[in-house]
Amino acid sequence: MTPVAAAVVLPIALPALTAAVMLLVFRHRRDIQRIVAVGATAALLAVAVLLYAAARGGDVTPYYLGDWPAPFGIVLVLDRLSAVMLVLTALLGFSIALYSLGGWDTRGRHFHPLLQFQLMGLNGAFLTGDVFNLFVFFEVMLIASYGLILHGGGARRLTAGLNYVAINLIGSTLFLFAVGLIYAVTGTLNMADLAAKVAAVAPGDVALLRTGALLLLVVFGLKAALVPLHWWLPGAYAAAPGPVAALFMMMTKVGAYSILRVYVLVFGADAGALAEVAAPFVLPAALATLVVGASGVLASRSLLTLACFAVVWSMGTLLAALGLFDRGGTAAGLYYLVHSTLSGAALFLLIDILARRRGRAADRIVPTAAMVSGAPVAALFFVAAIAVAGLPPLSGFLGKLLVLEASGSAQGAPIVWGVLLATSLMVILGFARAGSTVLWKTLP
Repeated sequence: MTPVAAAVVLPIALPALTAAVMLLVFRHRRDIQRIVAVGATAALLAVAVLLYAAARGGDVTPYYLGDWPAPFGIVLVLDRLSAVMLVLTALLGFSIALYSLGGWDTRGRHFHPLLQFQLMGLNGAFLTGDVFNLFVFFEVMLIASYGLILHGGGARRLTAGLNYVAINLIGSTLFLFAVGLIYAVTGTLNMADLAAKVAAVAPGDVALLRTGALLLLVVFGLKAALVPLHWWLPGAYAAAPGPVAALFMMMTKVGAYSILRVYVLVFGADAGALAEVAAPFVLPAALATLVVGASGVLASRSLLTLACFAVVWSMGTLLAALGLFDRGGTAAGLYYLVHSTLSGAALFLLIDILARRRGRAADRIVPTAAMVSGAPVAALFFVAAIAVAGLPPLSGFLGKLLVLEASGSAQGAPIVWGVLLATSLMVILGFARAGSTVLWKTLP
């Protein structure tokens, strides 16, 4: 086994072991937990960067757990796509571990172990080469997220947490049904093995396999907050602590990543009767997501609600690109994925700072007395708004241009262009209204 292959398991093993040590050894020592958390996330970022350097040339590196060969054993797969997602997750995890030292980790128990388990689930979802183990890592990720949403307590978080648990339990049940249907027809859940067997499925089993594939699309659409499966996100993200909401920017990206991975590799152009089975659904749902997200941004009465609907809108933009299911759309979508994750996370952290400095007004979009040293915060909000809305000169503008260029030759391109440009204007107006009210309209 090469050193790179041996290191593929580290993004999963490192946070798992770190969380276990925190709970078993430093359970009542928050000061030591802080040191361990920052050190572990820094090490995770270093490992992710090294893995990306190894995969950037296009090499695909498998890791067979227990040395069991595929498709019988569990396999992890490192390629350029998974390596990018690992770096993005580790960078976000390290930043949030640092930000939480400002006091968020003292408002409840086990913040840092839960953060590590969340990183473990995210990294596992990006590395797994097996659909069933994708379900397993989804559950690890979701169980950790339940605890993180409730961190700090309060009736609002409890209500949002219960709704979040309920909708994700439904999603997990549908995931199991989909996995069972696919395994019953093909006899395998290994993605590479599925890619070879789906095209040769018997005609009498095509309808059953299509049902499993579309059930998976519903589950991934739920994770990605595609309309009409988006309604859980504004309540859950707005109730979550600021750093947790920032970390959850990766949760929706898991849904988008899964759509890209499964419906290109397994149900792509070479899947015979099931070729591009998701294509008729993803792009229309993405356009509807753009409209709903932009409308929510324009109508928001609080900064957190505005940020949540901005996430919905950005997922519409991302999936409008990925929903083209071609090389240009995938390239544009992956560029925009990195931008939207970092800019959205920065926006949630900035709103957390603003809410704490505005006293009783918190994040509500109402005028208040001028903040002491409010100019730097106003400048940062202006930059974050430009980044999220996709205005020049920041990278979001280039990302939207790439999406528009990729969709130029697609069927229905005028509709895609019209919806994306119109909703972009709505998002700009929503951020302008919120920023001017919160930061410039001051009371005596």
